[in-house]
Amino acid sequence: MTDSSIRLAKRVAEMIPCSRAEAERYIAGGWVSVDGVVAEDPGMRVLDEQDVILHPDATAEEIPPVTILLHKPAGYNAGIGTDGKPAMSLVTAETLVPADHGRPMRFLKRHTNNLTIASPLETMASGLVVYTQDFRVARKLVEEGMRVENEYIVEVSGTISEGGLALLNHGLPYNGKPIPPMKVSWQNETRLRFAAKAVKPGQLEHMCRMVNLKVVGMKRIRIGRLPMAGLPSGQWRYLQDYERF
Repeated sequence: MTDSSIRLAKRVAEMIPCSRAEAERYIAGGWVSVDGVVAEDPGMRVLDEQDVILHPDATAEEIPPVTILLHKPAGYNAGIGTDGKPAMSLVTAETLVPADHGRPMRFLKRHTNNLTIASPLETMASGLVVYTQDFRVARKLVEEGMRVENEYIVEVSGTISEGGLALLNHGLPYNGKPIPPMKVSWQNETRLRFAAKAVKPGQLEHMCRMVNLKVVGMKRIRIGRLPMAGLPSGQWRYLQDYERF
């Protein structure tokens, strides 16, 4: 018995008609469905009797790289250590928050390929984490990350030592080296706000311990100029074209 199936890209090219390269871009862009299910693999085999449909808004433009903003819950691993389930496991079509403004984007499986974690975060902490396919974003947050300010809300217990707030702003060491000045203030009786550049894993917990405070929880709420805003815990969104770190 012979196999009568053909590659999906060939079927689409004959159906439209268009070049094979264009057909592959339509498929890679998530514009083609087979029997009602979006198909993103140009090489999948289809039979004559299968229903292949091109979305009416389809475009054969190349798919641009994406950047993902995730509100990581505490307990998920985001690039520091080995504990916890990978935070990227939360990035699914079901947990995507649609954009209020800018260009609407559809979730594609290829958006989770070749991602760089541009803003690692301790497993015990929650808050904003960035994954990107865009070399420009990676360069800004990884190669030039020492110059990008991050903002954290740190929940603490205990009574701060005398002059402790001034020491948190400037005057404490970490791993034998002076910590650069940062902006630290009380948000309420149990929460400290840190705005700092080049924060190393474990640094904020160490600083609090040195002024007699114990860290109960930590959340990163801003990276550069981008706040986490109303992004719910465990959900994510795409970085929009007009947004900059």
